Amino acid sequence: MVLRAKDIMDTHLLTVDEGTDALECARRMVAARKGYAVVTHGGPTTVAGIATEWDFLEKVVAPARDPAQVRMKEIASADVRGCAPETPTDEVVATMASLGIRRLIVRSGDQVVGVISSRTILTIFREYVDRLSAEIAAYHSPTSTLG
Repeated sequence: MVLRAKDIMDTHLLTVDEGTDALECARRMVAARKGYAVVTHGGPTTVAGIATEWDFLEKVVAPARDPAQVRMKEIASADVRGCAPETPTDEVVATMASLGIRRLIVRSGDQVVGVISSRTILTIFREYVDRLSAEIAAYHSPTSTLG
């Protein structure tokens, strides 16, 4: 069975309007336990960018800006990479690795339906490797009827 983006994406998105200040966004990220916020423009379905912990460090904390005075449109990365829900996970991983990104937006048409994070990828593949390892161990077991 091939896993697809829709099988591993997080559908509980944290979205904020681009006019939201960075302090409020950071508080929402903490409350939601998310390392990102999808930044929208003119409504919840129009993506203007994505802001991650790194954006906060690089564009607010390091330059010592007042987060209550910084709007999300100023720090969000506008070049949002994405994939379709039917994209196989090997393509998802290849895209994330080649672009050096830790989050990938999943879109169905123009609508954002989920986010895939590198943490999710690691968790899914660890479970997969553990399952394969158990199957291999069972196959090589002296009591196995498989071999």
